[in-house]
Amino acid sequence: MARRTGRPSYLSDNPDERRRRTARVVAVAGAIALVTALLGGLIGYQVGQPDATEASIASIKQADAKRDAQQIVELTETARRVSAQIAPILTTLKADTAAGRAPDPAQARRWQETMREAAKPFEDPPSGTTATNVARGGLRGAIQQAGLAVDSYALAASVPAAQRAALLDLTARQAAEAVTIWSVAATQLDQVSIDAGHGHQHVFLTTDAEGSAFTPDGEAEGTGG
Repeated sequence: MARRTGRPSYLSDNPDERRRRTARVVAVAGAIALVTALLGGLIGYQVGQPDATEASIASIKQADAKRDAQQIVELTETARRVSAQIAPILTTLKADTAAGRAPDPAQARRWQETMREAAKPFEDPPSGTTATNVARGGLRGAIQQAGLAVDSYALAASVPAAQRAALLDLTARQAAEAVTIWSVAATQLDQVSIDAGHGHQHVFLTTDAEGSAFTPDGEAEGTGG
């Protein structure tokens, strides 16, 4: 005898039961979607979040940049002060040697003292970024070269007149070289100042020395940062 087939269960359910079942399915599907989204967001956050080493490196870089920016301000102020000290000396040296005037021993001693004072801020320099260290090292080298020019001038003041011309010629060349070295350092300092957000800062020596020295770019002070 053939087995009688009844109505499918989904047809036997009443409408309320079907609605409840549908609601449960929707709720379960929504819960699964929510959990999936939360897990995906958590995984994405963990993947995108820097680890402890990366965070430490970033913090060090930020601190270095802040420290270097302050060093650039201080170095610029020092360079302006020192340039005001040595520029008149180098200008007079050039004028005296060009005119063939006999060196003044008393003046030579005063200049040597000024050069020692000018060099003091660079005797124990702080450590900064490479770019800032290059600018500071260039300024220091220029001061040392200017000091040699003054020493040659002082030596010329103590030798017989027959030997004086050669020493004065050496003095003039050393003074010109000091201006050239300073101009390179001043150009570097101008660039790091711009990079640090301080804008153009021109600390070139104001002398009438001729040669291959760089000159200011003509941009207004403080612009371009």
